[in-house]
Amino acid sequence: MATLTKNSLKNLYELDYLAWYETTLEQVKNNQLNELDLDSLSEVLENLVRDTKKSGESYLKQIIIRLLLIEYWESERINHRHWAAEIMNFRDELDIDMTTNLRKHLSKEKDNNYRKAVKYVMTKTGLNKPIFPDQCPYTLEQLLDDNWFPDCIKIEF
Repeated sequence: MATLTKNSLKNLYELDYLAWYETTLEQVKNNQLNELDLDSLSEVLENLVRDTKKSGESYLKQIIIRLLLIEYWESERINHRHWAAEIMNFRDELDIDMTTNLRKHLSKEKDNNYRKAVKYVMTKTGLNKPIFPDQCPYTLEQLLDDNWFPDCIKIEF
């Protein structure tokens, strides 16, 4: 690998970020830490953290939405297996990126995502706000537990 200056690395980042990723990875592996384009690396890591949190929140919100649809939209309870399968899929996807820090973040943002989920469900179903609890009725552990579903449905594995 040819040695690149920090300026040429910054240009590479702007022109071909994949090549920049590969070059930066090689520099880290080869302990060439003084040659790193730290400004771009910092930006990449900030984006990675933000995107991981955003993705985790999105999966959590989707789980909450489907649980609310099962519990409160009686005409859809007949489709509980469909909703349960989607919940399982979102739990699986969320588990891929799950870390201690992501779990802490999701715990902190659970109620905010619950409020967003309620708004979505109200729009989709026409149900009114008073039927939904003010606070999320599910613990984070329940939301993430592959085997947990509300008592109103029975899913056996």
